[in-house]
Amino acid sequence: MEQHLYEPVHDDFRALCRAFLAREAVPYHDRWEAAGIVDREVWRRAGAAGLLGMDLPEEYGGGGQRDFRFNAVLVEEVVAAGCTGLGFGLHNDVVAPYLGDLATEERRRRWLPGFCSGELVTAIAMTEPGAGSDLAGIRTTARRDGDTYVLDGQKTFVTNGELADLVIVVAKTAPERGAHGISLIAVERDTPGFDRGRRLAKVGLRANDTAELFFADCRVPAANLVGAENHGFYHLMANLPRERLGIAVAAVAAAERMLGLTLGYARSREAFGRPVGSFQHNRFLLAELDTEVTIARTFLNHCLAEFAAGRLSAVDAAKVKWWTTELQNRVADRCVQLHGGHGYMLEQAVAKSWLDSRVQTIYGGTTEIMKEIIGRDLGL
Repeated sequence: MEQHLYEPVHDDFRALCRAFLAREAVPYHDRWEAAGIVDREVWRRAGAAGLLGMDLPEEYGGGGQRDFRFNAVLVEEVVAAGCTGLGFGLHNDVVAPYLGDLATEERRRRWLPGFCSGELVTAIAMTEPGAGSDLAGIRTTARRDGDTYVLDGQKTFVTNGELADLVIVVAKTAPERGAHGISLIAVERDTPGFDRGRRLAKVGLRANDTAELFFADCRVPAANLVGAENHGFYHLMANLPRERLGIAVAAVAAAERMLGLTLGYARSREAFGRPVGSFQHNRFLLAELDTEVTIARTFLNHCLAEFAAGRLSAVDAAKVKWWTTELQNRVADRCVQLHGGHGYMLEQAVAKSWLDSRVQTIYGGTTEIMKEIIGRDLGL
């Protein structure tokens, strides 16, 4: 389908991303998968190439482009290259607005140059062993003590958790107020009382480090408060549409990649003396998938344009997130089936994509939570 979303400057950036990934990531990704973590150096090289902090101000080393389409292009190319271990999306799409818009000027000057250069890797820690989508259920606390906050608690499923030099921790500063007593506290790597647990073994995305984090009498400067005290829930809700849009970008890019791989296989693989794609059932199935992926791309591009215009609602972000990620998993399943036994072999890109796809309907808000948001908007 012809794109009407991107302009020549985005095409130039896409070429830059594609060349960077071919040079700095693709040759090493299998090794990273085996290790469960990417090399730290790829972050520094990404920063030098201008792939980090594209929408942060130039005075901090960012690209100065308040245009999420650049973020989308990078995510699409990372997925197209099969380099799912790179946590650039979490860094650029999720953490950047918290630091760029809500941190104090002094902290922005302290953190953002490293953020953009790749010297400082970031993460956000929300989920706990006993609390996921229900933020009111978190138990991590941040008690004010003079000019510090004292953090106590545990986080899990933290993307970039092992490499991260700066983690935005969701904690309760007024526990009696539930979700309305939550604050965001940035914790730096070597802070006493901050420890990392085991590297978590995941079904997919194996090169993307995911960790447990522990805080015990962890004293953090009060200046590390991100946004306003007890307003963390509102800050999170304001930024979730952007996060969910980024997940949808990855979902559609993955579906397009898997469909392309499968079409190539269906044209070349023969059974009973003819290409497997020529059988009516397979031909119709591929026609259905191609149509659904085109519809998903069309809605995604609409949402990207709405976000650029400042009009993307939380409800539409929920719609594009659940629909595209469920489609991604459906495409993955069908494409593995169409590959037959080859589709179950990890040497095939479609098998790895099948594994990597499964989490998409879970993180950033499960499909069920997305439908709850939409249902409430319907007055139900």
